[in-house]
Amino acid sequence: MGEKRDYYEILGIPRSASKDEMKGAYRKLALQYHPDRNKSPDAEEKFKELSEAYAVLSDDEKRKQYDNFGHQGIDSRYTREDIFREDIFNEVFRDSGFGFGGFGSIFDVFLGGRERRRYGPERGSDLRYDVEINLEEAFRGADKKFSLTRSERCDACRGTGAKPGTNPRKCQTCGGAGQVQRTRSAGFAQFVQVTTCPTCKGKGTIIDTPCSACRGEGLLQKRRTISVKIPQGADEGTRLRVGGEGEAGIRGGPPGDLYVVVHVRPSELFRREGDDITFDAAISFSQAALGTELTVPTVDGKSVIKVPSGVQSGTVLRMKGKGMPRLEGRDRGDQYVKIKLITPERLTVRQKELYRLLAKEAGEDVSEDKSFFNRLRSD
Repeated sequence: MGEKRDYYEILGIPRSASKDEMKGAYRKLALQYHPDRNKSPDAEEKFKELSEAYAVLSDDEKRKQYDNFGHQGIDSRYTREDIFREDIFNEVFRDSGFGFGGFGSIFDVFLGGRERRRYGPERGSDLRYDVEINLEEAFRGADKKFSLTRSERCDACRGTGAKPGTNPRKCQTCGGAGQVQRTRSAGFAQFVQVTTCPTCKGKGTIIDTPCSACRGEGLLQKRRTISVKIPQGADEGTRLRVGGEGEAGIRGGPPGDLYVVVHVRPSELFRREGDDITFDAAISFSQAALGTELTVPTVDGKSVIKVPSGVQSGTVLRMKGKGMPRLEGRDRGDQYVKIKLITPERLTVRQKELYRLLAKEAGEDVSEDKSFFNRLRSD
């Protein structure tokens, strides 16, 4: 099917959709595209796509994982068996009139009638950590250290959960699969019910003598200090992947990854838009009329910018290459200087007279009824 589409887009719902809205959207589309009803060539693929989207988003934990990490957060963590659980679809079609019996083939469609996987190594969960930096750190890059608590393999039993010198034994009820299944026929469809093994509780193995250090879990919670390098040009929401620093894997599986999400505190001087920044510069009437050179702050020091004569309030001047570094290149964005004309609030008698003379020279009417001078506080 190529690159996967967004799950919310597939179901035609907003990211804020409630579970009831999601269920209604899926039910309508699934009834439309189910292969037993729709004989068009692409119906089965559309039905698969719809069902996968609903199976993920209807589960709170999977939905959170998808919202944070997208398809990578689902594909790297869950198997097809984990996603396509019978109870999800049973709830949707229980009162449909079409009957879930007609949808029993869902599991054959997605699992292909293959033997379900043995209970083996599983990859650990991914973790997320939010770190806050200021604009100067975003400009220069920064090395950040923080502490987090995560599960790690128990060194005493090497993650088996069994007392050192002993080993877990395979569960005889499920044969090590961690699941038991029952198959029955309902008309033209085959209904497969899969449940967690009641003997081993889904683990696939039985531990007769648990490890005293981890109490048979094979994992321990430990606090670790992590170092991460924030690259130059990092922006709000920049996500950094630290491989192998997530939760420990189960039964010898690899650890998950740590995702560090960057948040940039607003600057008191600058406004940032992508790689560009804006600075507000206040100038006087005289500077605006005659032109001037201004020394303005930038993210890496001070620079001089030429203000042309006759500049108007609100004019934006560009300082090329004085913005933020670009994450994927060596060049930088620009800095924009927005001119703000400052009207004096208090004038001396001499200053008022000079302004009147200037206005008279320019042919401007500054009579007391129209002049801003009558609004100024007297000396």
